[in-house]
Amino acid sequence: MAKSETSSDTARPWQSYHTVYTNAKAGMDGVDKEKVQRIVYEMSKGSKYFENEERKEAFIRQKIETMRARCAKLTATDISHFQMVAEKRILELEAARNLSRIWLHVDMDAFYAAVETLSNPSLAGKPMAVGTMSMISTANYEARKFGVRAAMPGFIARKLCPELIFVPTDFKKYTYYSDLTRKVFQKYDPNFMAASLDEAYLDVTEVCKEKGVTGEEIAKEIRASVFEETGLTCSAGVAANRLLAKVCSDINKPNGQFVLPNNRMAVVTFISSLPIRKIGGIGKVTEHILRDALGINTCEEMLQKGSYICALFSQSTAEFFLSVGLGLGRTDTPEVRLRKSISNERTFSATGDETLLYRKLEEIAEMLSTDMQKEGLCGRTLTLKLKTAAFELRSRAVTLQKHICTSKDILKHASKLLKAELPISLRLIGLRMSHLNEERDGVPLDPTQKTLTHFMVSGDASGKDVDEQRSFGHEAHDISDYFVNKEKSDSFTGSHETRHTHIDHLDSNHSSELNDDNCTFDSNAAEMETVHNPSSDVTADKVQGTSCLNTVTNGANFLEGEAEAVSSSRQRELFLWVNGYKCSICGTEMPPDFVEERQEHCDFHLAENLQKEESGTEFRSSNPRQRVVCKAQIVSQSQRKKRKSSPKEGRHIPIDLFFVKSNQNF
Repeated sequence: MAKSETSSDTARPWQSYHTVYTNAKAGMDGVDKEKVQRIVYEMSKGSKYFENEERKEAFIRQKIETMRARCAKLTATDISHFQMVAEKRILELEAARNLSRIWLHVDMDAFYAAVETLSNPSLAGKPMAVGTMSMISTANYEARKFGVRAAMPGFIARKLCPELIFVPTDFKKYTYYSDLTRKVFQKYDPNFMAASLDEAYLDVTEVCKEKGVTGEEIAKEIRASVFEETGLTCSAGVAANRLLAKVCSDINKPNGQFVLPNNRMAVVTFISSLPIRKIGGIGKVTEHILRDALGINTCEEMLQKGSYICALFSQSTAEFFLSVGLGLGRTDTPEVRLRKSISNERTFSATGDETLLYRKLEEIAEMLSTDMQKEGLCGRTLTLKLKTAAFELRSRAVTLQKHICTSKDILKHASKLLKAELPISLRLIGLRMSHLNEERDGVPLDPTQKTLTHFMVSGDASGKDVDEQRSFGHEAHDISDYFVNKEKSDSFTGSHETRHTHIDHLDSNHSSELNDDNCTFDSNAAEMETVHNPSSDVTADKVQGTSCLNTVTNGANFLEGEAEAVSSSRQRELFLWVNGYKCSICGTEMPPDFVEERQEHCDFHLAENLQKEESGTEFRSSNPRQRVVCKAQIVSQSQRKKRKSSPKEGRHIPIDLFFVKSNQNF
């Protein structure tokens, strides 16, 4: 049997070539899947796209093999334990089931293509796609019958459908019609969730109660209102939660609706035979892992394999899969959250023409600026996203001293980021602005947030004078000790290299530490004097000679090493696996045979604790403590206050003077 399958794959290599284009969308149910596979394979073989797909396939196979290997490690005891864990969690999730809400998911039908047909009625009834020969944004239902779909290269679409008509994208037009649909949604749910330009979630529970109607009637009313306002059709799904409502909206597309009753038996029956790929959040990679490694094809099978789900996946992922098996989703109205970022990106035919790339960058900067000004946003971190002709993703970012929002400012900094990558052949450019400064009526939303400039201008938290700080930490003048953190900028999507350096915080500890004491020494000191804070009970005593320097230094090194050893051993003692499975720190459960995974988990917590300790050490100097200061240094303190320091007097500018001068530039 295995040989016959192998020979079949050799004779028909396209059968093992699974891409996003072979997955059925609405309007593609009757498409010859094997024909689409064969044409996509033949048209893309040897191309950069083909090579990228092969890399992704290899990645998926590796993940599947890893998952199979982990499955093989599970003993009967492990499976029995995690079966009890799964059953307990299923009971908890079932107890939290909420069937009191009525959620509606509205999805416009082939939105971009429908808008173009509305603008040009001569396109009606003809296979048409919005996009270029390089990439398609969407296709109408006439084109989908041939296997043409969104995110497909235009040259492959033309091979599938020789009569296909291409129409260029016009996002101003699509945004206009999207705003019209949202005005309709606003009447039924002021807090509706816009998932994209062409879809939204509405909680119509209160509207149904007020009007004394059902969710089905409200769905019909909304669809009729959208058509009246825009001339466009949409489909709707009605269910007890958002996850199910989205699935339902796809069942009777186009221009239809499906209602799933708010009844537990109806929900369980509906979800039991549903393919896992129909669920939002389960994509190509997850589908292959669940199917090929665990034999899970339907949502019901997630519950049947609950022990493996809980043993092999993280707690949050396992909970999501079990919730899917039960047909559970979010029913609460999301709280208003501050936007973290705003972005725009465009795909085009691969080109290395620098003039064209800069022109594309200018267009995207203009669109991003328009969106930002529309929402009253300004940003401080600009990220440039690039996809090369070989489908490699890159991103570069810069954090500015002031917030910007104009297209001129955005383009200025984005051009510098792009210039650093040239020469390069690209097929996608994107810009994202983060670290937003969103204001309403001129009042910042988070007035408690302090800036680095504010910290430097206000000085030490204890209110001490800058010169006084310099007297106790004059030797700590290496500025590199203060800028210690590098922050990795997050990407738009995907996993790729990011280079982004950002000043995160200042080390406020200006001097060496000995237990709780801060000590400073002068090479000319013949007599040392202990100075203590008024809050300390330790009296001042004198230390004769300079030999204390070596004694204190050696003592500090000894205590520091001993403290680290004790701390590390104490952390390991506190790290336990409760009942042989459960992490005593975070509650994650892991089988005993997963030795490497457990070691990685342990190392993660140890590193996390060490980082916390280091952070605590850095800022410990803010507490009152005893300090040993040279008497000669105290005497000369008043002279230092009167005399303005000059860079020529030493090799380095004192750190406090550097900050004071820098403040004038902010």
